[in-house]
Amino acid sequence: MKRVFLIVLDSFGVGEMKDSAEYGDAGSNTLRAVASNKYFNTPNMAKLGLFHLDGLDDMKKENNLLGSYARMAEASKGKDTTIGHWEIAGIISESPLPTFPDGFPQELLDELSKRTGRGILCNKPYSGTEVIKDFGEEHVKTGDLIVYTSADSVLQIAAHEAVVPIEELYRYCDIAREICQGPWGVGRIIARPFEGEAPNFKRTSRRHDYSLVPPKATMLDAIKESQKEVLAVGKIFDIFAGAGITDSVRTANNAEGIERTIDYMKKDFEGLCFTNLVDFDMVYGHRNDVEGYAKALTYFDEQMPRIVELLKEDDILILTADHGCDPSTESTDHSREHTPCLIYGNKIKEGVNLGTRDTFADIAATILEYLDVKGDVAGKSFLGDILR
Repeated sequence: MKRVFLIVLDSFGVGEMKDSAEYGDAGSNTLRAVASNKYFNTPNMAKLGLFHLDGLDDMKKENNLLGSYARMAEASKGKDTTIGHWEIAGIISESPLPTFPDGFPQELLDELSKRTGRGILCNKPYSGTEVIKDFGEEHVKTGDLIVYTSADSVLQIAAHEAVVPIEELYRYCDIAREICQGPWGVGRIIARPFEGEAPNFKRTSRRHDYSLVPPKATMLDAIKESQKEVLAVGKIFDIFAGAGITDSVRTANNAEGIERTIDYMKKDFEGLCFTNLVDFDMVYGHRNDVEGYAKALTYFDEQMPRIVELLKEDDILILTADHGCDPSTESTDHSREHTPCLIYGNKIKEGVNLGTRDTFADIAATILEYLDVKGDVAGKSFLGDILR
């Protein structure tokens, strides 16, 4: 019974790509930024080849590697969560999803206001923590929705849970998702609930993402159609709009994401468990918190022995990322970077360097080949290079 556990360390980039300057990300390297912090300690990922990745020649190496490894390049045009995950699952996006650096068109806002019965505040690119500081009081007084975006393809709606009950906010986001199609088709609509009193408003853990449906079938669809399981942890269900998923659980933070993944590991199933650990990006990367990011990676690494212990004879563990978010740069947005791919299991060769792969989609092709599933995905399988 073959199982693959694919864990996305959201935003854990490992260095700029050739075209990073075109995205304003020249020199970005999330790993280097956090590795210099005194709280960074990842011996378990090091044993899987983390510091042996291409482009990290000056970083300290681990002598006795336990896994195989690759540096992944993104073939899609973009650096956002949706496109990154879609590519991991086998879709290369030739065009970036639309962004709105000057705010959303008035026609879009008018339709959203008409259908929700509420006014609109902000309509600018904004930091999620700053926007509730600057517009939270007015929102509480008026009931108007705080609508904002970022450098990514997102429309975010922030509302105080005492003003807009959480289920009502979710309904508004459903409406926004219906409106945001075609040229307005942002990758994600994000519910951003918050609580507390001014000036100490605080975002809650009840965030919810509403993604576009992937434009074609992914490895998730292929696995599901083969009568195998696709178990989703964290925001995976949201990113794929539920397509190709057989069971899912949402999580509030990395710690819960790890625990829910472990819960799935204890169950008998054949197929894929796909996990996203969002705190690296949402809590630390976007807030330029190098120390927090370093501590979060250290915490994950400390939990890895629990995960490894539960791997069965035919299980494979893959650690990767969807983009970068260098917390040491002036930008608070995602960075276009290579990502790691660390592979471990009883059937995986030790110390195999797969070099720099042309696309994240190689992961999808490899997983499908291992699970004996046929699927029309981009990418080239590297299974033959790493399987004992």
